[in-house]
Amino acid sequence: MRLVLASASPRRVDLLAQIGITADQVEPAHIDETPLKNELPRQLALRLAVGKAQAVSAHHEGSLVVGADTVVGVGRRSLPKAADADDARRYLSLLSGRRHHVYGGLCIVDTKGTLHTRLIDTAVKFKRLSVEEIDDYIASGEWEGKAGAYAIQGRGGAFVEKIIGSYTNVVGLSLYETNNILNGLGYRSVKG
Repeated sequence: MRLVLASASPRRVDLLAQIGITADQVEPAHIDETPLKNELPRQLALRLAVGKAQAVSAHHEGSLVVGADTVVGVGRRSLPKAADADDARRYLSLLSGRRHHVYGGLCIVDTKGTLHTRLIDTAVKFKRLSVEEIDDYIASGEWEGKAGAYAIQGRGGAFVEKIIGSYTNVVGLSLYETNNILNGLGYRSVKG
């Protein structure tokens, strides 16, 4: 069975490799990721995952296509990838000392074109960040290209006081959910 990853994220490629999956092809989906009016973070994550999977599956009939998206939510507000250092500083200041949610939208299009979707919700509690910690993190550049302007698998992990839910979801793809769906579709990655 051919597997296509509808993503531009090297983190998702690395995560899949952790469970023995190497996509036959990695093809970024080019869709509009602008949130809709009044769209909640959880809705946005799932809509984008479905949109990515469907866009790429149109070119790969008969393949399994994995689409995913990660949205950091604080209340009803979505924190997308920071556009610049000022955005990153605002996001980190907002997350400081608070609990937020990381929503992972997952959509796998099977060989017949059926959608299999999941929404994964991980709660993350940040410690209170000092101005110096935020400035140092901004200077590191690690925030670039990351939802919510931080990487839990990098230096940003030092900010995390508590996590409830899937760690790999916060990195970019819930391996548990992905593996379960793929196994249910007959794609075997992890033996056992």
